[in-house]
Formats: sequence, structure tokens, C-alpha cells
Amino acid sequence: MFVYQYPHPAVTTDCVIFGLEDGLLKVLLVERGDEPCKGCWAFPGGFLNPDETVEQGALRELQEETGLDSAYMEQVGVFSDPDRDPRERVITVAFFSVMHVKNVRAGDDAAKAKWLPVNDLPELAFDHDRILKTALKRFRERLVIEPDFLRKMPDSFSEKEMENVKNGISLHY
Repeated sequence: MFVYQYPHPAVTTDCVIFGLEDGLLKVLLVERGDEPCKGCWAFPGGFLNPDETVEQGALRELQEETGLDSAYMEQVGVFSDPDRDPRERVITVAFFSVMHVKNVRAGDDAAKAKWLPVNDLPELAFDHDRILKTALKRFRERLVIEPDFLRKMPDSFSEKEMENVKNGISLHY
């Protein structure tokens, strides 16, 4: 066995799930049930298990905290500010997806799970505001580069709904 003298940072995943409801672009948030940031809103996510990939961890956390399963998630980026989590050195890999707003239920360490309009959000925990801005930018870029991108998502969208998603992103960010 090898023993390394270097510290090992923790790895988490965060899921930015955009939802469309009546032409309004929303995002799925959970109210944190534990410290740090207890009572604050954040993206579904959590610590990676040693035996899973970041994709598997993201899907697991999404299901545990909201009851949702998503067939497609795309990586937004890696967020590694050394002070992003007060507990310890934590690096997160963020993912996004888009679907129709569905019923959600809070589970695991989430006190609540709720869809909120992207243009009317409370202050988010940790660096999740930065993650949201990056996810919206990445989402917008994907729609420009690949106009049929939404067809990869777990839900099917009509042409009118796809146009509403595109307009919602450009109007709000």
C-alpha cells in the first residue's frame, strides 16, 4: 500500500436542474437541513462516495435529495475555490439538466425541495450563485451551438417550449 503525505480534498457534486413551467424558467433548489448554511437554499448535491464516478454521485444525490432521476446531465464545470466550504477543502463538479417542472420531495439532508423562478431567487449557499451563472452561460452557449440540444434532455419539449427556454435564459441572464 502506498501512503501519500499530501492532504486529500473532499469532492462533491452539485446539480443545477432547470425546469420549465408555463413558459417560466425555474431552477430546483433544496433548503439545507444541516450546517453549514442550515436553512439556506442550495443545489441538490453532496459528497462523492469512494466507489462512484462524479456522474453517478450527481444522479444519486439528485435522487436522494429530491426524488428526481435525470437521464441526461451535462457537466458545467469544476469549482475549486479553497474557501468555498467552511468545513474543509472541497472541490465540486457541477452538472445541469432541463426538464418540465415535476413534483419533488425533500429527502436525505434536505429540509425542503422547491422549484423557484430563475429571475427571483434568494441568496444561495456556498458559491452556488457563481455556479448558477456559469450553468446559465453554459446552457445558453449549448443552445446557440446546438439548437436541437434540448432534444437530448429527459423530457421532450415542443418547438414553442424550446423557444420559451431560449428566451427565458436570454431575458434573465
